[in-house]
Amino acid sequence: MVHEPAVTAALDVPRPLVVDLGYGARPDTTVEMAGRLRRVAPDLEMVGLEIDPERVVEPRDGVRFGVGGFELGGLRPRLVRAFNVLRQYDEDEVEAAWARMRAALAPGGVIVEGTCDEIGRRCTWVLLDTGGPVSLTLSWSPEHSTRPSDLAERLPKALIHRNVPGEKVHDLLALADQCWDVAAPLAVYGPRVRWRSALGLLRDRGVECAVPRRRTSDNLLTVPWSTVAPLL
Repeated sequence: MVHEPAVTAALDVPRPLVVDLGYGARPDTTVEMAGRLRRVAPDLEMVGLEIDPERVVEPRDGVRFGVGGFELGGLRPRLVRAFNVLRQYDEDEVEAAWARMRAALAPGGVIVEGTCDEIGRRCTWVLLDTGGPVSLTLSWSPEHSTRPSDLAERLPKALIHRNVPGEKVHDLLALADQCWDVAAPLAVYGPRVRWRSALGLLRDRGVECAVPRRRTSDNLLTVPWSTVAPLL
């Protein structure tokens, strides 16, 4: 998130408010998130929200906690992270949840809504602003995944049931696998070098995708939402 331009732009105000929605049984990830985001916004205010009052804990490490759901507890944050929250809902409830969170954003704010495995080896998320979904990002540790389509089981709720022939996200994953296979000769230089080549091949095939300027520990694929938006 600290390398996502839309996120850093949202945090580029005095004392930006950040919400981690649905932090679960323990607030460890919320505290870790605050520490990482403070590298780019040292004066941010971090709040963890849980819908279950029994999970609300005392403040720690400059982070406070409270009760809240998709209405964001009456707060007006510049940044919201909601991970593994909508997995518990039906697909037809996603739009309403997105709309409630977007309505609570401060002007210029963004939402990162997605899914990950237990220790973050495979992550996918949708970036939303006040106008709606902007992009989809896939992020994975190459040591724990053999090909891009391994992330299909961790797609956000809006897309996880759309990974079928004829849907855009299915086409993207299939093409990403093809480009990954074509880049196989570069495997001797490591999976990150191989993936960087695969990203170039995806762009050559007409996929509008971002190529990170900096070296990253994970493989990343970010595309505009229009590339994967569900068909009616």
